[in-house]
Amino acid sequence: MFGELLLDRESAARIQNTRSKEAERRERIFKHKERTIGVDKQALDMQLKEKELKEQEEKEQQQKKDAEMLHNNRVANMLAHRQQKQKHETAKSIDIFRQQHQQPQSRREFDLNDPQSLKTRGPAEAQMLIPGLIGEDPHSKERQQRQREQLRDWLVQQHAERQRQRHTQEMEDQNYQQFVLEVNNMALEVEKLEMENRKAIVTETKDFNLAMSEEKRRQESENKDTGILDFIDRAPTDVDSPQSIMGAERREIVQLKEFQQQQIEEIQRRKEREESEKRRYDRVRTDSARTAELIERQQAKLNKEMRKHLDSSNLVLAQSRKQLKPDLSKGAISESFFSQFNTCSR
Repeated sequence: MFGELLLDRESAARIQNTRSKEAERRERIFKHKERTIGVDKQALDMQLKEKELKEQEEKEQQQKKDAEMLHNNRVANMLAHRQQKQKHETAKSIDIFRQQHQQPQSRREFDLNDPQSLKTRGPAEAQMLIPGLIGEDPHSKERQQRQREQLRDWLVQQHAERQRQRHTQEMEDQNYQQFVLEVNNMALEVEKLEMENRKAIVTETKDFNLAMSEEKRRQESENKDTGILDFIDRAPTDVDSPQSIMGAERREIVQLKEFQQQQIEEIQRRKEREESEKRRYDRVRTDSARTAELIERQQAKLNKEMRKHLDSSNLVLAQSRKQLKPDLSKGAISESFFSQFNTCSR
């Protein structure tokens, strides 16, 4: 009885242990936060390696930045030390200059330290004073007169300069109009030459077509004459035969031979005339080609001269307009003006 109860307890404990492990396994598998299966170890290792490489690169970049910052700090310290030294030397040289060349006795307000100087001044010193009030300019009228004369001279010069500029502008406009007229005339001449060249080409083409049609008619006529000559060449053999001599007279045979000779001479003259026409046509075509080439060269030369003249005119106009424009850079405040401030403690 006691043994059976012990076995039941052990069996129940095993069952409970199995159920507990199964519950833990299910929780471990189905709980996505604590799941321990289905992990790609190779991908995780690769990610870990990439993370380490990234951290190493960031560390190297940070080291480079730190080294560059240290270098810049050293350079800035050197420049600041040099500037401080230069500033100290400048102040020292200014103090030396003031000690040597700006003594109190050389100042204009030096007499303020001695209000009784006019009373204690001797007769010899009093005679050295300029007559009139202290600080009064005795030559003010002359100076004002010179200023008025100088102002008048400046006005006259400005008026003359404006007149000269106006005259120069008018001359430039006139030259430009003349140049435009010359260019237009040149363009008309070039167009006229092109029209003449085109007419010559059309005329040569027409002559060539007429010569070709004449050649065709000549060949047709020659073929027809060749048939007649063949018939005539066969005629003497028939005449010389015994059968033909009986039916023909000697005079007719002589006439046929003369006619044959005339046709041969006519064909020879026609061939010579055709060769002469062909040579003349070749000569005309060569002359036309040479003329066209000369016209093209002349036109190219004319265009080059026109372009050169136009460039020179544009250059002259640009220079004149540049001279007429005011100098915008004159009187501009540069950086050196501001660098003169705050250079001394005084």
